[in-house]
Formats: sequence, structure tokens, C-alpha cells
Amino acid sequence: MRRFFVGLLLLGSLAATFASDGITTGRVIKVLPLFLDLKGRDALSPSLFDRDAYQFQLRQRTNEISAIRFDVLWKAANTEAANLKLRIELRGVDAQGLPHQTTLERSVTRGYFSRWDALTLGGHEYKNFGELIAWRTTLWAGDQLIGEQKSFLW
Repeated sequence: MRRFFVGLLLLGSLAATFASDGITTGRVIKVLPLFLDLKGRDALSPSLFDRDAYQFQLRQRTNEISAIRFDVLWKAANTEAANLKLRIELRGVDAQGLPHQTTLERSVTRGYFSRWDALTLGGHEYKNFGELIAWRTTLWAGDQLIGEQKSFLW
């Protein structure tokens, strides 16, 4: 009899945990800014150690960088898939010391679990932007901010 009540209590607590009350929730879990070389690669091999070493090399040899890609891990619940947007605001300084700000935005669709999406600043826009100083990544459901992560200098 005791097991029955304990099981019933656990089942009730799980139901309360997963109950949907209609509140839109979401968060940005992780943001990885990665430089891309002239061939569009962020690493020479799939090893994370090699990726970090290659990113260090690219930071030393800036003329070999063609773009910067932001890999974003995010998740959302109780949202309509058509209304989700991932936005990255970037602040940088060009060669003359003038500040620049730009925004990357992409519509995303929600899955059952967390998802990775990538936004890239490349080509002529990247060359005109200059050196990246700070970034802020936000997750929007329509016009409601539901998740945010920003760099230290934002």
C-alpha cells in the first residue's frame, strides 16, 4: 500500500512538472562565435582541441578569415513555431577606430529538445565590420523576448 501512495505521489509531481500552463518560455543555452577561413572551415579536423588551436591561428592571421559564424544552442516551449526568431546583435570597431553595429536575424522552428542554429556574418559585410568587440544573442517569440545571452563586454 505504501508503494502505491509513493508511486501516486511521484506520478502527480511529474504531471505537475510537465503541465502546460500556456506561458511561452525559452532560453539561449550556449553561443559559440567561430571564425571561418577562406574555404569556410572552422577547424581542420573534427577534434575540439584542433578546432580551438585553429581558431587561435585564425585570430593571429586575420587576413585568412573570411567570415564569423555564431553557433547557437537554444530551446523553447509553448510557442508557435512560425513566430520564433533568433537575433544576434554585433558591436565592432573598424580599422579607423569607428564603431559599427549590425544585426543578424533568422526565423527558427522549435523541436522537442534543444536545437543548434548558425548565423554567419561574411563576405563584404564582414570585411567592412572590422574587429568584433561584443555580441548579444536573443530568442524572440513574436515581439516577446524569451531568452538572451551576451558577451562579457556587452
